[in-house]
Amino acid sequence: MSGYQEKEYNTSSLNIALWKKIFGLMKNSKIFIITSIFLVMNAVGEAVFPIFYKFAIDSFASGKVSLEYLPYFIVLISLNIIFVCFACYMFFYMAGKIEMSFSYDIRKICFEKLQNLSFAYYDVTPSGWIVARVSNDVARLAEIVSWAFVDVIFGFISMIFMLVIMIMANLRLALMIIILMPILFAITYYLQNRVLFHSRKVRSINSKIVHGFNEGITGAKTTKTLRLEKDNYDNFKQETSNMYNSSVKRGMVASLFNPLIFGFSGIASSLLLYFGGNMVLGETLEFGTLLMFVQYVTTLFSTMRPIAADICDLQMAQASGERVIGLIDTPLKIVDDPEVIERYGTKLAPKISNYENIQGDVNFVNVDFAYLPQQYVLQDFNLDVKHGEMIALVGETGSGKSTIINLLCRFYEPVNGQILIDGVDYKKRSLGWLHSNIGYVLQSPHLFSGSIADNIRYGKLDATLDEIKEVCKLIKADEFIEQLPDKYDSQVGEGGNLLSTGQKQMLSFARALIKAPKIFVLDEATASIDTQTEKVIQYAIDHVMKNHTTFIVAHRLSTIVNADKILVIKNGKIQEMGRHDELMALKGYYHHLYTNQFSDETLDEALMDLTIN
Repeated sequence: MSGYQEKEYNTSSLNIALWKKIFGLMKNSKIFIITSIFLVMNAVGEAVFPIFYKFAIDSFASGKVSLEYLPYFIVLISLNIIFVCFACYMFFYMAGKIEMSFSYDIRKICFEKLQNLSFAYYDVTPSGWIVARVSNDVARLAEIVSWAFVDVIFGFISMIFMLVIMIMANLRLALMIIILMPILFAITYYLQNRVLFHSRKVRSINSKIVHGFNEGITGAKTTKTLRLEKDNYDNFKQETSNMYNSSVKRGMVASLFNPLIFGFSGIASSLLLYFGGNMVLGETLEFGTLLMFVQYVTTLFSTMRPIAADICDLQMAQASGERVIGLIDTPLKIVDDPEVIERYGTKLAPKISNYENIQGDVNFVNVDFAYLPQQYVLQDFNLDVKHGEMIALVGETGSGKSTIINLLCRFYEPVNGQILIDGVDYKKRSLGWLHSNIGYVLQSPHLFSGSIADNIRYGKLDATLDEIKEVCKLIKADEFIEQLPDKYDSQVGEGGNLLSTGQKQMLSFARALIKAPKIFVLDEATASIDTQTEKVIQYAIDHVMKNHTTFIVAHRLSTIVNADKILVIKNGKIQEMGRHDELMALKGYYHHLYTNQFSDETLDEALMDLTIN
């Protein structure tokens, strides 16, 4: 299980500011307004029914009004029934639209946010937590906003109408009912806080479970080879047990609402019947009015039951809301200035026509960088690269090689200093402009589900099949593709698991190459591939990239012997720099690395030949 710790939320009641922010994310607020109108219509229509019954008893039953008006009275009741049915239908219809619209809007906002978040966010946030927020939490919020929240509003509006009518009919009887309500709300408030506490625990544990599922599926092969099935099962069992216990506690608290309200309803009805009955016997209150009060009290407290349940649901959903808003409000570490956005647009809405051409000159000028405050990985780092040059970065793990690449690609930004592209600080150009001109090949290539052609086309969405074939010929990837039954239409499987690591790397290379970038980055691209594939990649590096500025983080030093500059990095500093033959002549650290690796590779090849023979 992940050691990631989510932010703790400590508010003990409904967070009005949070819910205002959630509702503010709805793009189509008219739907909610229209729903509210039908909701009020429904509440008014239902609130007047007891008045009809009072009138029927006090007027028709007592003989005060002639029965010849009864048909008109029946028509009036029928019209009110039709009115309530129509308002109720429209209310449910619009509430359904709210659920779908709200879910769409929030997921769209979350996805846009995830597209704009920098590498730093994904470095520390497990994918399972992100999936839980965008799927489970958003679905929970959409359901609550469209049904529970609307039900609460409907219930309160209905209660207000009923209380107003009761006060106008008889203030004394109305006060007997009203005086019980603050006590009920105070107890309800306490129980709600307990529900919220347990809901937060449930949502937090649920994220851990989703993350465990995600890691269990993606790492299934590793789990089996390391015989971790029992450990994973025990961890999963523990987390689900924790979620079960927290859910049971939450359910126990939530289950107190109905008995509580039922008890108060019984007390109110008893008081009403005792005092109201005496008033009827004393002829100071009409029987129809007493009956109306009994109906209102029954309806009032029966309305409070779903309100209490819905408020309980709101408390539980607030935990989801806090997590979703937490994602949406995550600050962007890498952002373009407003002036840059005005000229070049954003990642999701680029103004490509304003993108300048790029030559490929790169300059690091007095660059300082730290992942953690005051723990510098690079300090006063300087590097000048001319367009078309091949730069190789070698050094021990943690020396700063990948940091230089991450800064070049603006996945992170310098704490101090500048990085210039063609003599211009790259912060004065957009992220989209920079990334559209960089071809990046990772050490561990990732392919998407789909065909070989589709995966290469991700580098250039409008690429034709002829363009795809041409770029594959350049790096000799066509040799294995043409041997497949469906050739370029062959499916790669999830994550490319139907292909070998070397084949995936070649497709990753083709995907980067097809966009014709001016700057290439190979981050240990040959570290995990076989010797034959390495030779193919080496051919591409030596021949295809002659006119591209290329940065190579090298694991196998044999792949960089033709580099224009080899930088030996140690503790964020350039210890040695030069061509392969120059560094070998120095008899320094590079010479030591190369000769040791060459000896190891020679020994491996000899052992392999001996095994074969």
